[in-house]
Amino acid sequence: MTEEPVNVNEFRELARQALPKMYYDFYTGGAEDQYTLKENEEAFRRIIIQPRILRNVRSIDLSTTVLGYNISMPVMIAPTSLQKLANPEGEIATARAASACNTIMVLSTSSTYSLEEVAACCDAIRFFQLYVYKRRDISAKLVQRAENNGYKAIVLTVDSPRLGRREADVKNKLVVPPLKNLEGLLPTKFVSDEKGSGLAALASGTLDASFCWEDITWLKSITNLPILIKGVLTREDAIKALEVGVDGMIVSNHGGRQLDYSPATISVLEEVVDAVGGKVPVLVDGGIQRGTDIFKAMALGAQAVLVGRAVVYGLAAKGEKGVNRVLEMLKEELELTMVLSGCCSVKEISRSHVRTKHDQQLRSML
Repeated sequence: MTEEPVNVNEFRELARQALPKMYYDFYTGGAEDQYTLKENEEAFRRIIIQPRILRNVRSIDLSTTVLGYNISMPVMIAPTSLQKLANPEGEIATARAASACNTIMVLSTSSTYSLEEVAACCDAIRFFQLYVYKRRDISAKLVQRAENNGYKAIVLTVDSPRLGRREADVKNKLVVPPLKNLEGLLPTKFVSDEKGSGLAALASGTLDASFCWEDITWLKSITNLPILIKGVLTREDAIKALEVGVDGMIVSNHGGRQLDYSPATISVLEEVVDAVGGKVPVLVDGGIQRGTDIFKAMALGAQAVLVGRAVVYGLAAKGEKGVNRVLEMLKEELELTMVLSGCCSVKEISRSHVRTKHDQQLRSML
């Protein structure tokens, strides 16, 4: 591809051309049959936008707030691990692009630059994504380091007591580079055996499968930062999350990389939003490729969306410039969608602007 990419899918093709197969497969792959991976995107396509006409849309405001932090658009950068596999500047380039675009970056525990290095590289608003390890003192030290280095929230990933079976990584015998955040705390180099990937070996050897709802109290006791939980997919878990006092939720299925045949995130977003009832912000990730996808998520109640793979595609293709362009591309597409739908600000995007498959079924019954 010689022309400049004009959408996220074209960045994906550039990433495919730029990356070794092992790394491209790692970033793009999902669990087992990859049903959920594909459904994350397909479910967006079943939602129809219902535009309003003859509105004054001369001036459009895409800005919003998340946990009180002002950002230029309702698009954040999802925690994505091992970014140095995509580009030598890895998470540093991504953080700088987030700063340039005035949005929030969620740094993965499994980053290839340390949280201190990322904090020092620019003034981006940063959240820190946390896994809980069998040795709780390690997780506590990571939280303390994040707090001491200006991270504004903890994003607790709750859908990974074990790693999902990512068969491309098994076949490729994925090699995991050293994880800078864990240096001096855990072995940072895990080698795959004949049955799996290095990442699976790392996860099975270190993650705490006993972590449960009652342990949120422990996490709250060791930090003053707000806590969002990432991995909510049901009304029941949303209600439980409110009961234990979290500060926000991310509707996520880990990009289709954990439990295959779990629901597409956009298909359960409204259920979670209704259960939460506005008490805390609800965000969503998974399958977001277009500004129209962002608009649909906002209409169904999300305060913002998170994008992961799209950012990595930009990073692999063109480094920091590529991440910046992906974010600007999504912003431009969202702005155009809002103009053509008759919305001057993200606050004006409402449930009446979309029709879901469920809505269509109800209409057919009338």
